[in-house]
Amino acid sequence: MLSDKIKLTAKDILEKEFKSGMRGYKPEDVDKFLDVIIKDYEAFHQEIEDLQQENLRLRKQLEESSRRPSTQAAGTTNFDILKRLSNLEKHVFGSKLYD
Repeated sequence: MLSDKIKLTAKDILEKEFKSGMRGYKPEDVDKFLDVIIKDYEAFHQEIEDLQQENLRLRKQLEESSRRPSTQAAGTTNFDILKRLSNLEKHVFGSKLYD
């Protein structure tokens, strides 16, 4: 599962503290960059959740549609039965049916 592979959450990124050194990075720049990363991370997380829900919905829809018979197949079967019945009537009753 994907959640087992993800090591950080948006909260982990937000709360990460960096030690400053003598010639370290500007904390303001790091914070701005981390804010962008957090927004992207949250957007990716939401997209993953949405896709998982859609995947589940489509799997259920596929399962339901595979359970019920196809209406096209049933329509073809009914047409074939009516055609056979008509041919049988013509054969058995002949022209009497249409007199």
